Amino acid sequence: MIRWLAGLIGLGLAATSALAAEPALIGIGYLGIAGSRSTLSLVEQPAENDGIAGARLAIEDNNTTGKFLGQRFVLEERRIREGEDVVQAATALAEKNGFIITDLPADALLKVSDALRDRGTLLFNAGAIDERLREADCRANVIHTAPTRAMLADALGQYLVWKKWSRWLLVVGSHDEDKLFAHALRRTATRFGAKIVQERSFEDKGGARRTDSGVTLIQRQMPVFTQQAPAYDVLVAADESEVFGAYLPYRTWDPRPVAGSAGLVPRSWDASQDQWGAIQMQNRFMKLNSRRMSALDMQAWTAARMIGEATSRTNSGDVKKVTDFIKGPDFSVAAFKGTRLTLRDWNLQLRQPILLVDGRMVVSVSPQEGFLHQVSELDTLGYDRPESKCKLK
Repeated sequence: MIRWLAGLIGLGLAATSALAAEPALIGIGYLGIAGSRSTLSLVEQPAENDGIAGARLAIEDNNTTGKFLGQRFVLEERRIREGEDVVQAATALAEKNGFIITDLPADALLKVSDALRDRGTLLFNAGAIDERLREADCRANVIHTAPTRAMLADALGQYLVWKKWSRWLLVVGSHDEDKLFAHALRRTATRFGAKIVQERSFEDKGGARRTDSGVTLIQRQMPVFTQQAPAYDVLVAADESEVFGAYLPYRTWDPRPVAGSAGLVPRSWDASQDQWGAIQMQNRFMKLNSRRMSALDMQAWTAARMIGEATSRTNSGDVKKVTDFIKGPDFSVAAFKGTRLTLRDWNLQLRQPILLVDGRMVVSVSPQEGFLHQVSELDTLGYDRPESKCKLK
């Protein structure tokens, strides 16, 4: 009888302990656009779960540590279709999630950030590379894990200058995004001492080249388009809208390398990255998704890991405590890039190395050797503190 009573008491104490150890729930939302953009190359078409897949992997990583700290992370996903109200979707996510990872165009992200400002929700921009989101239109409730166009252009420009390929033929597409990237490349050339010997515009006249005669048409068009240029070392393409850039390598009139939107491309991440333990990350991602990890996947993974790192360091899921820690001087996050990543406190942009890839291998990683900075060499990529027009609000 005494043993039976002791057993009941022991079970009661165990149940009470289990209830007391109920893990703290930390909700993370993911808000993106339904569908995926089209690319010239069939093998580079983004997957339907591009971005979200990286966030899902990070949630697993967070929970691996969280189970020892009494924390459990959950991901709520929402993709909006054309015509849907992005603010309404974001507000619904914010009801249960103190953090939201976004893959939205710049204007939509600004609407969401302004709508959620008074709620205290912290947004992570994993998709938009627009400079203005970190400059004139910066927001105090938006942290940027996606690099900017200036960071990408500077990473490429440093390598080209290091190679002494300082004479550039710049070819610019006719869409707004192409022109923004071209602006970043011009800034880079001025900053690092390269010279744009000539600019040419490639007009998007529509039509499809994926026809039986498409290869023949391209093979005739591209050499003619690039002939009679002044002497140059490298053709730099600004073609974010995926109209012509991929057709340039091996088809220019003069035998020259191609860089920018094709050829040698700057990216925050690539499926070929295998340094600094990245192969372990790549294998785990492949096992879960049966595909390679994209730059957007990695940017979303980094955002979710920043939340996980901050909650474990503060031992709290409180949004304000986590936000203050991420923005503070002691925060950093590891991301398989050879150095721990930190936040620029003047515009909330994540400092990060940029990979230069050719479609099969990582050719180099910027910042390049010899490009020095008094605080962090990573601040040689993109707008530095003295250049910034950001006033966080």
